[in-house]
Amino acid sequence: MSRLLHVKSGPYAPPAPARELTAVSADGARLHIEVHGPQGAPAVVLAHGWTCSTAFWAAQIRDLAVDHRVIAYDQRGHGRSPASPACSTDALADDLEAVLRATLAPGEKAVIAGHSMGGMTVMAAATRAAFREHAAAVLLCSTGSSRLVAESTVVPLRPGRLRTWLTKHILGSRAPLGPVTPVARAVLKYGTMGSGSAPHMVEACARIVHACPRKVRHAWSQVLDLLDLDHGVRELAVPTAVVVGTADRLTPPVHAHALAAALPHCLGVTELPGLGHMTPVEAPELVTGRIRELVMTYTRARTYPQVKEGA
Repeated sequence: MSRLLHVKSGPYAPPAPARELTAVSADGARLHIEVHGPQGAPAVVLAHGWTCSTAFWAAQIRDLAVDHRVIAYDQRGHGRSPASPACSTDALADDLEAVLRATLAPGEKAVIAGHSMGGMTVMAAATRAAFREHAAAVLLCSTGSSRLVAESTVVPLRPGRLRTWLTKHILGSRAPLGPVTPVARAVLKYGTMGSGSAPHMVEACARIVHACPRKVRHAWSQVLDLLDLDHGVRELAVPTAVVVGTADRLTPPVHAHALAAALPHCLGVTELPGLGHMTPVEAPELVTGRIRELVMTYTRARTYPQVKEGA
């Protein structure tokens, strides 16, 4: 899929990967993967959220790839991964397993960071064999495990049936997003970012989100509407850190604290004052720094044989 809408320069321009490959998921879905940084360096795996792509992690990739092997992939239907009729949390888990097997040597450990639906991917995969083999630690950014629509504050009403109904229909809209205009940027900023977010951050997120195909956006919105991964949180046994913006309207801090209470090995919740849902873009240095801390604490650098690229 095209990257024509993506930012071309600056910290949020997608860096060129050292290599690209394709992983094949359990149902045959093909997943585009980018690998950045030196072979044999400590591994970091990045899973983006709903309507995003590998470009969402541009700031983290640019910094970490200096001394880490950074593996970023497009969720099915997003970025350059073709759409698939199978949209489910099981499919998300299958896809993460496929990526881990395609990029990591047997027994190799990695820190896995997931933002929004990427965090839900991690929860869905918590009991999977490949995840347990390869996950050393996890960073969950701006995510939740259930009641996403009911807890969302995108619609400025009191909690209740009306707010939930309106939120469901707004987030699940089939309407095309259209070009990135000043009005589109303002709408996206309101719904997904803090009020103090710099224009270049808003521009980067708008271009990424608007590049997501309308049918893909709608299909995955239905999965998020019915999401229930509370069981996955309880099975996520590796050390896990949680990050959330206090002004997050899509996954408010109530979700982060529910995750912390249920996780077997939670390293704590970091609340970012005034920031919204797009924390890796809004607070790139902090998110990158948290990933670095997890790598230093929970992985040990060693040389692994190069993994053969997928078909």
